[in-house]
Amino acid sequence: MADYSLLEKYEAIRYRFEEVGSQITDPGVMSDMKRYVKLNQEYKRLESLVGAFKEYKALIENIETGKEMLDTETDPDLREMAKEEIDSSEAMIPKKEQEIRLLLVPADPEDGKNAILEIRAGTGGDEASLFAGDLFRMYSKFCERKGWRLEVTNTSEGTSGGYKEIVAKVSGEGVYGILKYESGVHRVQRVPQTETQGRVHTSAATVAVLPEAEEFDVDLRDADIRKDTYCSSGPGGQSVNTTYSAIRLTHIPTGIVVTCQDEKSQLKNLAKAMVELRTRIYNMEYQKYIDAIASKRKTMVSTGDRSAKIRTYNWPQGRITDHRINLTIYNLQAVINGDLDEIIEKLMVEENSERLKEAEI
Repeated sequence: MADYSLLEKYEAIRYRFEEVGSQITDPGVMSDMKRYVKLNQEYKRLESLVGAFKEYKALIENIETGKEMLDTETDPDLREMAKEEIDSSEAMIPKKEQEIRLLLVPADPEDGKNAILEIRAGTGGDEASLFAGDLFRMYSKFCERKGWRLEVTNTSEGTSGGYKEIVAKVSGEGVYGILKYESGVHRVQRVPQTETQGRVHTSAATVAVLPEAEEFDVDLRDADIRKDTYCSSGPGGQSVNTTYSAIRLTHIPTGIVVTCQDEKSQLKNLAKAMVELRTRIYNMEYQKYIDAIASKRKTMVSTGDRSAKIRTYNWPQGRITDHRINLTIYNLQAVINGDLDEIIEKLMVEENSERLKEAEI
């Protein structure tokens, strides 16, 4: 049975869609980049909503037309066709209603942004650094599968391999909205390479995913930034330790420090460092929003409290457990090789359910 109360919302949405469509072609609006970007985001959301409503209305019309045919038609074949059309449309109605209800709930405006991915080795010494390296490889493979671009901006390598810390920018469509579920503490249980008696050890690494700030999101004044240059210490050939290409930026009002040494060019390192600095300043305010919703949504507990343990990777049993939704799967090797889709999709389903409960649509 169709929910006709949903259709009552359609006219207002269609009117707003046409209004926004007119505004984004207005030269006055186009000259205000911040407003223009926000209107474009709203237009895309309304476009999806209007499209879903049209499909929903078509299903209702198919059912009504089919019922009219059953009332007036005597030909057995036509009656059978009408019945099949009614059954098919009625089966699709609940799914389309769910889609519309989700689209009616305002999405996190940050979801469509690029992201800064930061992985830090936690407890466990060398094994934690090796695990941080495994996680970075996992995300690299996942980004590759998604067609996203991953650019490393800063690394600190572990003494036995892996990373004490690695920071990268991930660019693509809807990056933050997907990767945000990865923020938190990731725990590994396995026999370290240095273990001679075959005992399973537990180590950890912390993952932070931040929505990248656009230039107009944060007003950075040159007077508030101290810039230091130094020699790079990572891979890079003959220029390493001879060229002052690495950049360290300190934002004096907040005390935030970022470094970038991945590029041989000082200008390229400066550009990357500015992106990261802008993002970290922006996220000081964004974190307040995350904290507000973290208590309501278990899928977001990780971003509300980045010290929260979110996932365990058990090597001996080939098992992965996501503790937020009590999900356990036995395909560890596939996940470590970048196949994160199943886990993230289940987290998305859970969050969508929680969003609907909050909105009560």
